[in-house]
Amino acid sequence: MTKERAITIARGDGIGPEIMDATLKILEHAGAKIQPEFIDIGEKIYLSGNSSGIPDEAWDSLRRTKVFFKGPITTPQGGGYKSLNVTIRKTLGLYANVRPNVSYAPFVETKHPNMDLVIIRENEEDLYAGIEHQQTPEVVQCLKLITRPGSEKIVRYAFEYAKKNNRKKVTCFTKDNIMKLTDGLFHKVFREVAEEYPEIETEHWIIDIGMAKIADTPQDFDVIVMPNLYGDIASDVAAQITGSVGLAGSANIGDQVAMFEAIHGSAPDIAGKGIANPSGLINGAIMMLVHIGQPEVATRIHNAWLKTLEDGIHTGDIAKGASSVGTMAFAEAVIERLGQKPSTYTPVEYKQVEQTEDTAFHLSPAVKDRPKQDVVRELDGVDVFLFNNELTPDEIGQKLEELAGPEFKLAVITNRGVKVYPQGFPETFTTDHWRCRFECMENQGGNSNKEIIELLNRIHQADLETIKTENLYKFNGERGYSLGQGQ
Repeated sequence: MTKERAITIARGDGIGPEIMDATLKILEHAGAKIQPEFIDIGEKIYLSGNSSGIPDEAWDSLRRTKVFFKGPITTPQGGGYKSLNVTIRKTLGLYANVRPNVSYAPFVETKHPNMDLVIIRENEEDLYAGIEHQQTPEVVQCLKLITRPGSEKIVRYAFEYAKKNNRKKVTCFTKDNIMKLTDGLFHKVFREVAEEYPEIETEHWIIDIGMAKIADTPQDFDVIVMPNLYGDIASDVAAQITGSVGLAGSANIGDQVAMFEAIHGSAPDIAGKGIANPSGLINGAIMMLVHIGQPEVATRIHNAWLKTLEDGIHTGDIAKGASSVGTMAFAEAVIERLGQKPSTYTPVEYKQVEQTEDTAFHLSPAVKDRPKQDVVRELDGVDVFLFNNELTPDEIGQKLEELAGPEFKLAVITNRGVKVYPQGFPETFTTDHWRCRFECMENQGGNSNKEIIELLNRIHQADLETIKTENLYKFNGERGYSLGQGQ
């Protein structure tokens, strides 16, 4: 007999309580063995003065149950509130976001009836690290962080997912033709890991044409893995072209904790009207049931949900006008069909996955222990960023040439990444943010932080205002920084 499993539940904001109540009613009638622990998070907590949107007792529940079933959350606009979804994913190490995207033709209208792809998105890094600064009156920056361990974890997860779910191909999306170091590392790790799975076909697409192909020929894809921001956008596009973003659920998987949810937002404009589609949360619940070892219940609910779609019962986002039903009526229709199977759609059957206490949440292998390679890191120069809205590029360059000293050579000044000194073009638009690259002179020093500090002191004494510095390194003789455009 299946033991009841404690799970943490947040009803959420906006339409969250309505679709959560409908989904829990289905779980109850389907025989799910769960012990809910309800927590309050989101908009109400934010507005009470808690800037994180989640109280300590909620964290305690999540760490205790290790399974989170979450309704959509509203993050109040303004006030510097951080996304609660991002906070939860990163704090609990939920590194893999898994979003199946399936078309349900002919009962849900779509231009892509043969679509069945899964987007696996890295969940902790990239621009979603949320490290932003305003550096001048005209310029802000956001740091894009890609790590080798983070890339390897998500790429390996994608291949393991494909292997366990009889998927034949894994595709990688990046923009490494432009971001050669960050996206380049992700693509490089993809190629390395792919060698360990020779039975699985692999391919790589630049993100812009890859997104176009998802929109045009999604049936060409099977499993797609990509960094955080690209995955966020691509998974919503993919969900929408199946027929409705309201149909898709998602899993957020970590080594110890997992979170399950609908992919859509809280839709406050229709909250309280009883018309929201609970299907995304239902599909999130199905993924959760498989995860906690209740595949029979997941199978019953999924087949009943498919049968409901076949019978033409839809909420307003799918069926317009008088033929649509409300949130709870849709849930009751699913309940009425528990134990039935679809006839047009292929019935699903989830299998029991053997899990031990130690491996219950390790759905993919951890990053393999590899001996650390000997890496020679050599200081090669420094980028000094200046704020200046008075001097021309030539005037800045001439000053810095004099300040470089024998240890450094001023190699280039760029503005928004484009070379403006030496020999810039008058047509180039500039703002008040200047990157000044100093290269170490061979046999003249310049290869220590002490000499960089002395250079900065000379720049300061010349009444030039530094914003920040970025040391330039070579790793095993290879340049670990990008060249400026035009350099």
